[in-house]
Amino acid sequence: MSRTTRLSSSLLRAAAVTGVAALTLTACGSGSGSGSTSSGPGKVKVGLITKTDTNPFFVKMKEGAEKAAKENGVQLSTAAGKFDGDNAGQVTAVENMVAAGVKGILITPSDSKAIVPAIQKARAKGVLVIALDTPTEPESAVDALFATDNLKAGQLIGEYAKAAMKAKTAKIAALDLAPGVSVGVQRHNGFLKGFGATEKDVVCAQDTGGDQAKGQTAMENCLQKSPDINVVYTINEPAALGAYTALKAKGREKDVLIVSVDGGCTGTQAVKDGRIAATSQQYPLRMAAEGVKAVVTYAKDGKKASGYTDTGVTLITDKAQDGVTSKNTGYGLENCWG
Repeated sequence: MSRTTRLSSSLLRAAAVTGVAALTLTACGSGSGSGSTSSGPGKVKVGLITKTDTNPFFVKMKEGAEKAAKENGVQLSTAAGKFDGDNAGQVTAVENMVAAGVKGILITPSDSKAIVPAIQKARAKGVLVIALDTPTEPESAVDALFATDNLKAGQLIGEYAKAAMKAKTAKIAALDLAPGVSVGVQRHNGFLKGFGATEKDVVCAQDTGGDQAKGQTAMENCLQKSPDINVVYTINEPAALGAYTALKAKGREKDVLIVSVDGGCTGTQAVKDGRIAATSQQYPLRMAAEGVKAVVTYAKDGKKASGYTDTGVTLITDKAQDGVTSKNTGYGLENCWG
């Protein structure tokens, strides 16, 4: 959507209303009950666009942005796609936020490549754009990236799995995300690196979309293909829980090692309960809070955040392995999300 900087305030309000209808674009203090800061003249405006507004990871990310907005006295607007992969919805949200005069946009791209033209237009209008959690392709399409080091997250659970196997021959199943998605590729490659394995050591690989039901189906398929699987890498904890359900149905839940990434409260509890051996915990609240602060800095002195900021990852397990740094589920449950 093309807009000039001379739009009247009434048109800006109309644009915001259009955004609400299309994508639940919510201005702080609009009566949504979100706990966001109230709008007002002269306030710095910040936009947050997530992949969806239902995934607990993005719910926590929104909470982090709202808290940081309140602490810094800025006006926050939020939007989300109707589903994971809704690039058109995210493009509309970017355009609406630019028209509304935001100083910066924080975004978790649903499509790392297709969103780039909309981001370029926003940046050309002087808007600071920061990717959260998921990098764009190319990464330089945004001013900065605040995210988990997904390669490291995968590497941590790979190192853990290798140590836990105690030199046994591994028969690995990989329950992945989807082809070409950077987060999934990085976690998968990190796991193999940490384990000291190659693709030849993966006896079965299935895409799950990070979904629990699809994770269960994928595990069932892998067990049919290779009944002697003894290590399962999963893209996230819902996929891991799906795998556990399939293994339990076969009486294999005690002799197959499951490792994962995310650190949500449900997943961390599953580690405590012994359904998942270990998970790499990431911190969405921190990503959003740091993003809001970066926009505030830009608004105050024109200094733009740049490059990649690692927002941290911690291996969580109650069965620590020698040589692998980890924290227990007590720490994990204190710092989980969802």
